[in-house]
Amino acid sequence: MEKIDYKKKYKNLYQPKTQPSVIEVPEMCFIQIDGQGNPNEEDGEYQRAVETLYALSYAIKMMPKKGNTPPCYFEYVVAPLEGLWWLGDLDEFDYSCKSKFHWTSMIRQPEFVTEEVFAQACEMVRAKKPHLDVKIARLAWFSEGLCVQCMHHGSFDDEPETLAEMKAFMEEEKLLSDLSQTRRHHEIYLSDPRKIEVSKMKTILRYPVRRM
Repeated sequence: MEKIDYKKKYKNLYQPKTQPSVIEVPEMCFIQIDGQGNPNEEDGEYQRAVETLYALSYAIKMMPKKGNTPPCYFEYVVAPLEGLWWLGDLDEFDYSCKSKFHWTSMIRQPEFVTEEVFAQACEMVRAKKPHLDVKIARLAWFSEGLCVQCMHHGSFDDEPETLAEMKAFMEEEKLLSDLSQTRRHHEIYLSDPRKIEVSKMKTILRYPVRRM
């Protein structure tokens, strides 16, 4: 059976155009970790969270090779890293205040992943990478709803330019910002900044909205 690549199967979610568009994002399953602080801090909280997310995600993917195939398992490509970002006071996201960032880092999981499968992955990571604290991770179903999204090319620090285009589009379409305790500025990272030129990086930006 061919591997399922969510980026290719769900192009509306993972391959938007460079012009803003409206999308209704369905409920999906994620491993999530919450944190706070500058994501660029070397060996900081965010870097450890990302390492933990990938360790758990690949533990699930490799279960059949360990003789522990979950029910309804299918071959798949591990989904890209994603992040929800906000400031403590729920004001507009300010890219100049990295030390004040609050975030939820997360990776989408296949539909067969249950709490039992997740618990087994945690045990695998504890045994193989005891320096990682898997207790900070959780399995959660996340329903994002109505959003405006756009593909951003280039540096993370240049994202405000793309976000401004999204805000202008929202005004044209009579859509209102809907930032809240459960709806955040959302980014999906399609490029690894360690392996690609900054100018070629691709990041999906999503912004929660509601209709007037």
